[in-house]
Amino acid sequence: MARSERERKLSGGTFDLGRKQAKLEELEFQTAQDRFWQEPQEAQALVLKQVSGLKDELARWEAIERALSDADSAVELLELEEEAGLLAEAKVVLDQAEGRIRDFELKHLLAGKHDRAGAMVTINSGAGGTESMDWASMLMRMYQRWAESQGAGVTVLDLQLGEEAGIKSATLLLEGEYLYGKLKAEAGVHRLVRISPFDSNKRRHTSFASVSVYPDLDNEIEVEIREPDLRIDTFRSSGAGGQHINTTDSAIRITHLPSGIVVQCQNERSQHKNKATAMKMLKAALYEREEQKRIEEAAKGQPEKKKIEWGSQVRSYVLHPYQLVKDHRTDFETSQSQKVLDGELDGFIEATLNFMAKTNEV
Repeated sequence: MARSERERKLSGGTFDLGRKQAKLEELEFQTAQDRFWQEPQEAQALVLKQVSGLKDELARWEAIERALSDADSAVELLELEEEAGLLAEAKVVLDQAEGRIRDFELKHLLAGKHDRAGAMVTINSGAGGTESMDWASMLMRMYQRWAESQGAGVTVLDLQLGEEAGIKSATLLLEGEYLYGKLKAEAGVHRLVRISPFDSNKRRHTSFASVSVYPDLDNEIEVEIREPDLRIDTFRSSGAGGQHINTTDSAIRITHLPSGIVVQCQNERSQHKNKATAMKMLKAALYEREEQKRIEEAAKGQPEKKKIEWGSQVRSYVLHPYQLVKDHRTDFETSQSQKVLDGELDGFIEATLNFMAKTNEV
């Protein structure tokens, strides 16, 4: 397919260059009008965010065009004069072009309504006491390491420590672009098989922990929450945080009675700030719940369509008697289990996004 064509085929869909440029021109014309700046700040922010996103997307496309042009020139030069130096240079240029295309295709798959947003990740230990709490802490570290590799900001909003080791639960706020889109498929039950470091008889144990992922939407969503539907509890923070945060009842737990959803926050000294953050977490959880209901309703009547079931067991991490991490939805697997636990999740993320695109789940 010639690169001069205005529609380019990509994995998971088509990139319509002309439509993107036209949409950007339309939005820029809108922002140039006086009445635009008289709109509420929230409405302005949404439009400006769209403008920024389209500019970024088109800039990445132009970078691909330049990379492919450089690759063409390198190959043509190599055909005229075969030299080891030219061959090495051509390989570098081709690798760069391939890398840009892969990155573009990955972001092209992140076309969901809130895929560009940051993410809130909640980890809860399952049944199994210390074993599961230790496993939950390993997952927390894995997502922290992955977020750092993405250049994302990481804030621990809530941390409930285990009595002996590990954590009962934790909520992380990951700030950056495309974090929710990449991590949304991590939601579900994660299973660990290993020789227990807490078992004096060195027996093999199976542990479970659940992961929930919500978009960090700030003021982008409107979710109606009635005050009578809430139970708000205050308690003393249990994690690290200095003498003030641990000696006042600044931590907040909010229970949404109709849905049973519970959120809590304890990272600030101010009870008011923790309550505001907890309410944001609750809004995101309720919004995501409704989105999943909508997807399930839309999927009814299509039994032949393979779906990703968000709430089920999604991945197994086997550390004994062999090394294997396997995703049960995509069948993507690797024997490099320690690298995965150190935050190397991109292979699983790409496999899931491609799978979702093929099954129209994005």
